[in-house]
Amino acid sequence: MLPIVDHLLDVLNLEHTPFRIYAVTALLLLFVGFIARTVLKVILYIHAYSANAKRLSCFPEPPRRSWILGHLGMIKNTEEGLLVANELVKRYVYGCSWWFSLYYPIIRLFHPNYIKPVFQVPAAIAPKDELFYGFLRPWLGDGLLLSRGEKWARHRRLLTPAFHFDILKHYVKIFNHSSDIMHAKWRRLCVEGPVFLDMFEHISLMTLDSLLKCTFSYDSDCQEKPSDYIAAIYELSSLIVKREHCLPHHIDFIYYLSSNGRKFRRACRIVHEFTANVVQLRKKALKEKGVENWIKSKQGKTKDFIDILLLSKDEDGNPLTDEEMRDEVDTFMFEGMTCLNCHLLPCALRRASDYIPQSQQCLGVVPRMLQCLMGKSFQKGTSA
Repeated sequence: MLPIVDHLLDVLNLEHTPFRIYAVTALLLLFVGFIARTVLKVILYIHAYSANAKRLSCFPEPPRRSWILGHLGMIKNTEEGLLVANELVKRYVYGCSWWFSLYYPIIRLFHPNYIKPVFQVPAAIAPKDELFYGFLRPWLGDGLLLSRGEKWARHRRLLTPAFHFDILKHYVKIFNHSSDIMHAKWRRLCVEGPVFLDMFEHISLMTLDSLLKCTFSYDSDCQEKPSDYIAAIYELSSLIVKREHCLPHHIDFIYYLSSNGRKFRRACRIVHEFTANVVQLRKKALKEKGVENWIKSKQGKTKDFIDILLLSKDEDGNPLTDEEMRDEVDTFMFEGMTCLNCHLLPCALRRASDYIPQSQQCLGVVPRMLQCLMGKSFQKGTSA
């Protein structure tokens, strides 16, 4: 028996029975093993941090927010964040190192000559950001965005027909119809009186409305009335950004115990149930009608994204599983919403710039109106 075991039993005022001796000895060994494992992890982490810092020393590094947070939270998803990013590009022309806390360094590339080789790497072997993409995985699964290697190559071959120009050009009518709905909504709001239009909100809804029609032939009417599915997608996007900027929430165990983690799981469940239900309904309809009759009925019409998923088979004749189809649909919705929003908003701003004289005229009226109102208020206050 170890002396420390005898001492512990005396301190706890316990009888020195064989069972208690063995139990306390086992607990002590487990505790010592845990401490040794923790110390070893800390040593390995310090070594890895030093090695990474040495390798990245050739890149300039902006001042950190703090020694423990690194640059985390310095660039936010706001107008101020865009200004910070713009200043980084001006100061560090080619690129700079960037640390998420002390454990996750990245390289921000700015110059086209530095970015070009990265874009030329084949997508099947290109490294992916496991930190941010890891937050997306419970939502998007293992679709084209997050998969790699043979699985990515197989899915890319199966989904290539979905992005053929002959199929995509039929979607223009759908986008035009969704745009008409958005425009009619704007006209109605303007008739009702002065209104402030959040372009991002309206264009996002129009984008999701179009994607649902292109993916499922599903008319959600989300531009006019609330939709649980659309609300869940918005909530998931917001929660992922919040998680990225909260260091403790990078640990899955801590995150899913938090209120945001529970909201994330609930929103994921809503999205997955909606997608799985639509896939099963379309799969059932395809089975009842038959593949040949289904294809004939679609001739001359727009093929939905889900139709292509259901009819796709690899070289061995194996179709996509229900889970794989769900992952690809969720990925298509996420990437479609992100890409279209990023392209449509600049187009809207560009169109607004065509009316600069009218805008300047409005801006010239505003100061005079404010001066008039402030003068009346001042006169009213003094007379009182």
